[in-house]
Amino acid sequence: METSHDADRRLTELEIKASYTEDLLDQLNLTIYRQQQQIDSLVLQVTQLRQQSPDPGSGAARSLRDELPPHY
Repeated sequence: METSHDADRRLTELEIKASYTEDLLDQLNLTIYRQQQQIDSLVLQVTQLRQQSPDPGSGAARSLRDELPPHY
């Protein structure tokens, strides 16, 4: 009888651990999902900022005075 009680106790402990593990896995999946949403949003923001800022090699309007060497 003692072994049956011990086996029931061990089985109950394993079920509790499995339940906690499932809960933790659900929380981690939700965290990963939210982080991916944030990453996607940040990538979009960076793309938009890059489109707004002028490209330094794009031939933006420059003054010819900026082109003169300093001894002139």
